[in-house]
Amino acid sequence: MFRGDQIVDTPRGPARVDLDPPDIGSPVGLLVLGHGAGGGVDAPDLIALRDQAVASGVAVARVTQPYRVAGRRAPAPAGQLDECWSAVVTTLTEQLPEVPLVVGGRSSGARVACRGAVALGAAGIVALAFPLHPPGRPERSRAAELSTGVPTLVLNGDRDPFGVPSAGAGVEVVLRPGEGHDLRKDPVGTASLALAWLRGRGWAR
Repeated sequence: MFRGDQIVDTPRGPARVDLDPPDIGSPVGLLVLGHGAGGGVDAPDLIALRDQAVASGVAVARVTQPYRVAGRRAPAPAGQLDECWSAVVTTLTEQLPEVPLVVGGRSSGARVACRGAVALGAAGIVALAFPLHPPGRPERSRAAELSTGVPTLVLNGDRDPFGVPSAGAGVEVVLRPGEGHDLRKDPVGTASLALAWLRGRGWAR
């Protein structure tokens, strides 16, 4: 199992993986997280979740998409994001084949994780700030992306202009009071909710 800042080749260019092993012992799960469209893997909610997960026996990989590695802020098309994500997650699961895979991320990264979850054999999904629709455009709902059949936790602010998904079959939605799309007010509390969900399913100690 590698660790630290690694480059993984994908069909759309190199992606970067920041992989943190558990603080103690062998991993009981692998959590792979993607970033938002214009952001990076150092977003407060992703860092808080990383910190709590590695302290609880989980290996955490934060994936930077090739367009961000190349210094671009405008995201690549969805199909290209999915293609790169699949290549990286496949590489990671080859490194850790014996532990459950949980995929997730924030905003755009949550959408990518949902779209690839079934094909990649994910046991669960953690979606932070899932963007249900573009701001002011509720008719352009992305709710179908959450209908994967894979157990999913959605953590959204109750003031998110991108909307809040509804709970459904296999999809649990938890609202964070006073939070917007960035989930910056209480990232530690948000991460604690995600960790409790992971523990409840045996994917964290």
